[in-house]
Amino acid sequence: MAIVTVTVNGHEYQVACDDGQEDHLTGLAEYLDKRVSELTKTMGQVGEARLILMASLMVADELSDIVDEVNSLRGELDLANQEASEAAGSAVEQMADRIESIAARLETR
Repeated sequence: MAIVTVTVNGHEYQVACDDGQEDHLTGLAEYLDKRVSELTKTMGQVGEARLILMASLMVADELSDIVDEVNSLRGELDLANQEASEAAGSAVEQMADRIESIAARLETR
């Protein structure tokens, strides 16, 4: 288990993570710090806990929008897959009918 020092709003925090996840955790902390910085520019220093709560809510809102978009895209993909499957089935049927027609003509010769 690795320990990473991250900085949010000018304060350092020691955070544990799985080995190999240090860069990912650092990136997440930098993203959160950016959101906190945006809030401090508009609201000022209104308390560490309040800033982190508000920044977390902003990130959760972004995540919610992304989850909604992913779910919508999954629905579109499922529909496209269903349509493609139906089209492929229809094409196979048409090819089978054509092959049977050709076979029947060959038998009559």
